[in-house]
Formats: sequence, structure tokens, C-alpha cells
Amino acid sequence: MDIKIMDIVGRRSYNCDILFRIIDIRKVNDQKIAVLYGEDFRLVADAPYEDLVVVDHLQRVKLEKEYRTLEEQSFKLFKQDVELIKNRQEYEATGGYVKPSNYFQMPGKVLHMDGDPSYLKKCMTLYEKVGIPVLGIHCNEKEMPERIGGLINLYRPDILVITGHDAYSKAKGKMTDINAYRHSKHFVQTVKEARKKIPHLDQLVIFAGACQSHFESLIHAGANFASSPERINIHALDPVYIVAKISFTPFMERINVWDVLRNTLTGEKGLGGIDTRGVLRTGMPYRPIQEEDE
Repeated sequence: MDIKIMDIVGRRSYNCDILFRIIDIRKVNDQKIAVLYGEDFRLVADAPYEDLVVVDHLQRVKLEKEYRTLEEQSFKLFKQDVELIKNRQEYEATGGYVKPSNYFQMPGKVLHMDGDPSYLKKCMTLYEKVGIPVLGIHCNEKEMPERIGGLINLYRPDILVITGHDAYSKAKGKMTDINAYRHSKHFVQTVKEARKKIPHLDQLVIFAGACQSHFESLIHAGANFASSPERINIHALDPVYIVAKISFTPFMERINVWDVLRNTLTGEKGLGGIDTRGVLRTGMPYRPIQEEDE
């Protein structure tokens, strides 16, 4: 069967454990090499054309069902967390009175830069489902450092997500060498540029990284949360679960790192961070914005 760009494939040498999209097919030293993007994991990989196999419908449905079940479990746990936060906020906003009070909440605004338009679309759907104000920007990882300053000036976010695809290559160097990673250096530079605009860790909360990213460099550059401590793959939606927890935690409360990670699909091996304040603000009384008469 002829395999072409945008086909969903697996790698024979890895027993087709991860679904990939073919993004490009190149010729290197008379050998056809495919550039692959993970369908559910933020991983980019090169593979010999001969190692690829188109994943049949039944196998694809089976793998996708497993991933969707994990996503649903994670979302269910997250919703429980949000409900607890909202109930506690309502109690505090009303002073514990049973009488309903006319208050409003302002969750943190998110600027999400993503190197993959497909992942960005999935994330935007989840942001909308959760109720988080967000601006999503599709941007090639290499262009992120140049664009971030202008976007921060324009949107003034409370939370910044810098993600896309990444991968560590043993052939390119040791795990400590950032040049051995596909896009980690671009993520690091983007974080540094963002911190030039807003240095304070609690005035702009940053998540940065993708699959197998250089965690230590991202944290030292100024990210509050990053991937990947154990250089493992992270799920496409993991950044959203982290951001949502921050967005709905009151700004007077400190977020325990484990509380943020426990409902993600990847956990502490793929994600980590530092203690950070939440960004949710509660006010009263609530007044709807009146539209001007035409």
C-alpha cells in the first residue's frame, strides 16, 4: 500500500504503540524518511518509510478508545476539583450565608501558542468546555521567540502556554545537551522573551514544553510548569489540565504542584513545576454589561 502525507501510521519497530500523522516525506542518502507527528502525544519523530504501516480502522478505533477513556477520567476528576473550588468560593463570597449573593468570577486569561493546529483545535475545544477565556495561536516552534512579545502586549494574558512538538535524539548528544532536542531551545528562548516582558512568576504563569522536552532548562528560563522531567511523552491535552487548575484557583491561594499534576494524563514523570499562586478573582455585585441602544 502506498503511504502518503497525512496518513495515520504506526512504526513496525515499536509494534505500532503510538498513532502518528505523516507530515513530510524526505529523501536522505537515497533513503525515504518520514516526519511524524503524534496523534495523541506531543511527539515528533523521523522514521524510515519502510518501517511504517497504515493503521487499520479497527486498531485505530481501539487505541483511540483507550486514549478517550483516559481523557474522560481526567476531565471528570478536574470537574470535581472545579466544583469544590467554586463551592468554597461561594461560601467565602457570601460569608457562609444561605441567602444567594450576587457575585462574579474572573478566571485567568490564557494565551496558548501551539506548533500543531490539530492539537490546538483539541485544546480550544476543552478550554471552551471548561469555561476558560483563551486566545489560541498556531505558530511554528521556531517562530515563537519572535512573536511572543507582541502577543503579550496585545492580549495581556494571566497564563501563557508554549507548546507543540519536541523529541530527544540520543544520536545528537547527551540528555543534558539542549541541542539534542528538536524544539526545546525554541521553547526556552520563548520563555526568556516572555519573562523580559513580565518577570514576576505570579503575574504571568507559564507552561512550556512538549514530549521529551528539556525540563530543567525550561524551569530555569522562567517557566512555572514544564515537561518532561523523565523525558517521556506527554498527552496533547495535558497543558490544558494544568492551566485550568491555575485559572480556577483563587489568586490568594498557593497551588501545590502535586494538586496540579494528579489529574493530568501523564503525571509527575512527564510534567513538573514550582509552587505558584492561582489567578482567579471573585467580585461583587454582578452587573451584566448593558449593550448600547443603536
